[in-house]
Amino acid sequence: MKRIHFTAEDLARTRVAPTIGVAAETFDSVRMLRDRDAGPAFRGWQASVRGRLGEQAGPLAALMPARGPLIDAMSLMGAAPSIDEAVDTWMGAPRALLRAELEHIGFHPAHRTWARGLLDGTREARLQVAAALRSCHRVTVAPYWGRVRSHLGEVRAGYVRALADGGVDRLLATLGGPAARWRPPVLEVDHVRDADVHLNGRGLVIAPTMFSIHQIELLFPPLDPSRPPTLAVPAPSDAPPCSALWESAGESGVPALDELLGRTRAAVLRAAVPGCRTTELARRLGISPATATHHTAALRNARLLATRREGKAAVHTVTTLGLSLLSGGPVV
Repeated sequence: MKRIHFTAEDLARTRVAPTIGVAAETFDSVRMLRDRDAGPAFRGWQASVRGRLGEQAGPLAALMPARGPLIDAMSLMGAAPSIDEAVDTWMGAPRALLRAELEHIGFHPAHRTWARGLLDGTREARLQVAAALRSCHRVTVAPYWGRVRSHLGEVRAGYVRALADGGVDRLLATLGGPAARWRPPVLEVDHVRDADVHLNGRGLVIAPTMFSIHQIELLFPPLDPSRPPTLAVPAPSDAPPCSALWESAGESGVPALDELLGRTRAAVLRAAVPGCRTTELARRLGISPATATHHTAALRNARLLATRREGKAAVHTVTTLGLSLLSGGPVV
């Protein structure tokens, strides 16, 4: 069990983030492919993806051994939703950061020469990881990332509502289901390693994850102890609509959806799958911002869109109900 100790300053500095980043999710997806206990919500994904990864997954699998410490991909590659940005961050990561993350990994003997190149910061070794990351992302995450981000956006919106309704105390009291218990001023988190963690005024970032399902993880920036750690919380994934995350949203349902919602409103719903602002929707679809606002309001009232504020901008994401409609799956 990990016991996370909060001060009043920590509670004031606790916030929620939309994701741990596409790189970390890709690493976790490779590990999940080997997991026979991932649960029924992921069986469709595993059946679709398994067998399509070959040797290209080798460097990522080597960095995520079945036993012992794992790397923190978010520290090395950032929390960006773009794979290109994640690769750029990885290629520019300081050598000291690589050493801090890699020196405790129990590499298989077959990987030790290659791992030495990583520890030494050679460009060739970094490029091998970058190529593996792109290849694995293309198969395991990219086809579903828009819908996954939308699902995580809904989870984050729930965190934000808890904050708005009852402050950080309400958020921590309802976080993580039975795997976490808020006993003020300590958050107890089920974990294979026992530890007491004192935030010491840094606060905490809470982010939902999709492909890391077995336990809540506390991720620390290894070279900057003044930055807050991130609590990566597995998003609920056992509800029936989540099966729609792995279904192919083919074109066969397009005319029916256009007929049901109207062509422009259906186009707004499809365009919002990756999550975008009102002005982005208007630009993509060639409509005015006022028209985009009208359609997003109607879709939100129908529980097909969720909207959150980021500064002065409104960011729209498709709900699981909307995803089910887009995929042609059952609407429940």
